[in-house]
Amino acid sequence: MSTTFEVQLPDYSSLETLANYIKLPIDEIDLILVNNIPYNLNYLPKEGDRVAFYPVFETFDITNLSDLHERPLRRVKFVVDVHLGKLASHLRLLGFDTIYKNDFKTDELISISIEQKRILLSKCQSLINNPLITRAYRVKNVDPKLQLIETLDRFDLYNIAKPFTRCIKCNCILSSIEKEAIINRIPPVVREWHNEYLICSLCDRLYWKGSHYEYMNAFVQDVLRFRG
Repeated sequence: MSTTFEVQLPDYSSLETLANYIKLPIDEIDLILVNNIPYNLNYLPKEGDRVAFYPVFETFDITNLSDLHERPLRRVKFVVDVHLGKLASHLRLLGFDTIYKNDFKTDELISISIEQKRILLSKCQSLINNPLITRAYRVKNVDPKLQLIETLDRFDLYNIAKPFTRCIKCNCILSSIEKEAIINRIPPVVREWHNEYLICSLCDRLYWKGSHYEYMNAFVQDVLRFRG
């Protein structure tokens, strides 16, 4: 919903002054357009300017449009139903915060979506249509790879993907760990050829760029080539 009205400001007032005057929280503004052109808070609006303030964009990437913040306010998070386990793994592979369990009940999915402001992905149209849910999308494809591409397209995620930064098993952000700290856990053949390792702080799983990484990286690059 949008509202249009006229405002008179003192001379040399900035867009920040205007936002404060009409009681818009600065930290909730994701984009400002003046006569359909993006500007930051320092711009001094002129008589007759049409100013539009926009909140967080959840369905497309405005990184190249807005410089109000160090990065856009959008924080894409998903919760995925029991029929989309492969999609959940693929989203985590690309670095997206994705909650999934193979025994989620309908009320759990709804609660998580609402309370944590997560986009619910489901194959079930009746669940998507639940009036309590404000963030949801029905995945149409059957093949998991095509489901991933469909989701990336729908929410304009290609430019914010961060492959290999999140644990595929439990969704936690991975961190670097010194080889010496886990030397006894590394297979001898791996130890000889690899010096860089990542670890999940929750499940303690180790990651390195072995043969399986090459396969997954080929998959990632193949998917990301579909970006518009």
